[in-house]
Amino acid sequence: MEFVWFVVIGLIAGWLAGVIVKGGGYGLIGDIGVGVVGALIGGMLFKLLRIGTGGFIGNIIVATIGALILIFILRMIKR
Repeated sequence: MEFVWFVVIGLIAGWLAGVIVKGGGYGLIGDIGVGVVGALIGGMLFKLLRIGTGGFIGNIIVATIGALILIFILRMIKR
């Protein structure tokens, strides 16, 4: 069941990051991928900074921040 929540949070975070960056998104599968990888990046970053988050909304915020960082890196590489 945790995997399902991880994918749901990844989808929401990927979609939010696409809306914030205004890049048109990456489609459903791409948004899930960006959100899931972003959740991993955000989780590691927040753990390194010793910032605690909790709950569903906190996880979405962390994943969205990680997804934004990932989109920024992807766009830098793409150029």
